[in-house]
Amino acid sequence: MNNLWIENISRYVILVLLQVTLLDNIWFLGYINPYLYVLFILLLPLNLNQWKVLFISFLAGLSIDMFHDSGGVHAAACLVIAYFRPYLLRWVFGVSFEHQTLKYSQTPFRQRMVYATIMVVIHHFILFLLEYFDLSFILLILKKTLFSSIFTILLIIIGSMLFKRNTST
Repeated sequence: MNNLWIENISRYVILVLLQVTLLDNIWFLGYINPYLYVLFILLLPLNLNQWKVLFISFLAGLSIDMFHDSGGVHAAACLVIAYFRPYLLRWVFGVSFEHQTLKYSQTPFRQRMVYATIMVVIHHFILFLLEYFDLSFILLILKKTLFSSIFTILLIIIGSMLFKRNTST
């Protein structure tokens, strides 16, 4: 196994453990909960085959579902963002993604945040929509999506600042 696989497996284990041990116990105002494990899918290698991304994302969501006993809503939400990932990467990063010259760590912060924000909002909307599975709760679904997304994105920003790679080497 090369370093890339070890890095991704380590990231997966750390994010899942962080999610189920610490972040799942955070409930602000009764409905705001961060889902930082989504960061694993966002940071998967950009040149990874789409079928592998779908499979890995499904397994990531399923592992969270097993801890939450949530019936597959996390797996479904992860599959949706994994499906839209290449289209969103192409839209946000443009030509550099098309020609496989994109280095995620070397892209402008604004582009990374646009990408992360859209993916997190899609994930959270699908997650809460499937959790309630009733459009009469649409205002609650939108409210939970908005506030949980903001909290998750703030954690992603803080994490990216704390664990920023040294790009000068």
